Amino acid sequence: MPIPTIPVPPPPGPSPDAGRHPFITPGYRTGFVVIVSLFLLWAVANNFNDILIRQFQKALALNRAEAGFIQFVFYFGYFVMALPAGLVMRRFGYRAGILAGLGFYALGAVLFYPAAEIRVYGAFLGALFVIAAGAAFLETAANPYIVAFGDPARAEQRLNLAQAFNGLGATLAPSLGAWFIFSGVEHDAATLDAMNAASLDAYRAAEAQMVQLPYLVLAGVVVLVAAVVAVVRLPPIAHDAPGGTLHGIGSVWRVGALRGAVIAQFFYVGAQVGVWSFFVDFVKAISPATSERQAAYYLSISLLLFMIGRLAGAALMQRIAAVRLLALFAIANIVLTLVAAFTGGTVAIGALLLTGFFMSIMFPTIFSLGLRDLGPQATLGAPLIIMAVIGGALFPPLMGWLSRGAFTIQHAMLLPCLAFAVVLAFAVWMQRRVASPQHAA
Repeated sequence: MPIPTIPVPPPPGPSPDAGRHPFITPGYRTGFVVIVSLFLLWAVANNFNDILIRQFQKALALNRAEAGFIQFVFYFGYFVMALPAGLVMRRFGYRAGILAGLGFYALGAVLFYPAAEIRVYGAFLGALFVIAAGAAFLETAANPYIVAFGDPARAEQRLNLAQAFNGLGATLAPSLGAWFIFSGVEHDAATLDAMNAASLDAYRAAEAQMVQLPYLVLAGVVVLVAAVVAVVRLPPIAHDAPGGTLHGIGSVWRVGALRGAVIAQFFYVGAQVGVWSFFVDFVKAISPATSERQAAYYLSISLLLFMIGRLAGAALMQRIAAVRLLALFAIANIVLTLVAAFTGGTVAIGALLLTGFFMSIMFPTIFSLGLRDLGPQATLGAPLIIMAVIGGALFPPLMGWLSRGAFTIQHAMLLPCLAFAVVLAFAVWMQRRVASPQHAA
């Protein structure tokens, strides 16, 4: 079975830009904007979870370990749906895959309404799994599809631009969640214990219902985007005939760079999701007088630094090799998470906040390093790296469990520290590998 490629489409008609290696092929600019918007959409879904972890502790009386299960279910959805998403797109094309992803996304968001009415944690987790299925389709489709919109030599620039909008969505989500999901009502344990059963039930019901309107609005936005995707002009991409399989995955798995990237991505995503999931809890633990909304705004600043770091990293890569920059950023985050774990006050909060900047280049750099030796078989290796986001499912519950008792949420940040050390080891190994004139697969 031939491996599908992503050809650059010819312009739909004569254009003065012909022959100028356009950044975006004339005739497809609107389609490019629509596909870029998908990067923002799945970032909002991912980063709303960081707010939900805190909100569900209030609304459903969960402890940190139980609330951390939100990320387990969400990233398990990514893991389960990555390969089916690839199969759908190989069989029916990228537009069909994107529409399927948006459909799952909208359905999951709508399911938040009945889940809030019945206040059953399993119902919320089911809705999150459906959203994650949609996000897996979108992410599997959008990253390679960006290549088809113009000059192949400038594909990396287009992807960096699209990823910047992913950073924008990540930056906006905590502030939007803080404003529309957090009620601003915060009771300490003594107040909750003093409430009678009826008052406590009314309080938890009101907190659960805070998620209904934001997720209904999100579903409406997703449906509008789907309507545009259905009619907008998109570049044609060849895909497999019916009966296509994933033949060849065994051969690409034997490539050392791919295996290393899968391991590094597992630990990186686990660290990223773990830090952001418990950022609000971390701030509240160190500075109890800080409100939940203020803590969420601090998280937004960290995510803004994440977006800035991605743009700065792209510029720095013109002078510094990507693998070396990855190593330097990993070292920075090892130091910052150690400071967050063992100091206090604004120093600890500031250190954890700064990790956002240095996490910025890690996902795309690990991704590209893992595919560098695959050539045309990159379409088979890419889903394996995407599946490595299962790390984001495992770290939050483990960190929540570790934060109980004497081992506080601060000390739980040692787990992301360990994960950044794995990223550093991968970067050092790849640097030696790249430097070798003849490296074995």
